[in-house]
Amino acid sequence: MATYEYLCSRCGPFDVKLTIGTAPTVYGCPVCAGTARRVYTSPGLTLTSHTVAALHEQEEQSRDAPAVVSEVPPHRAVPPRPHPALSRLPRP
Repeated sequence: MATYEYLCSRCGPFDVKLTIGTAPTVYGCPVCAGTARRVYTSPGLTLTSHTVAALHEQEEQSRDAPAVVSEVPPHRAVPPRPHPALSRLPRP
């Protein structure tokens, strides 16, 4: 479902939730039953945090121009961590 915005000349703007791609250019106003025309607005991208927007931008750039590497990155040795439950066992 997508939210579409319509503008009634008498009542003002209102939103309608319809399935994607089925929004007509003219819709009946829920208050006065008059005809309201569809208003094209930008999607609500301002609700996205800066971090998420930056990651989305990075993903889009890598889709168009992926980073090319000449060799496999070196394997970093991760020191093994003992299971936390093992530290509570009695010692001999």
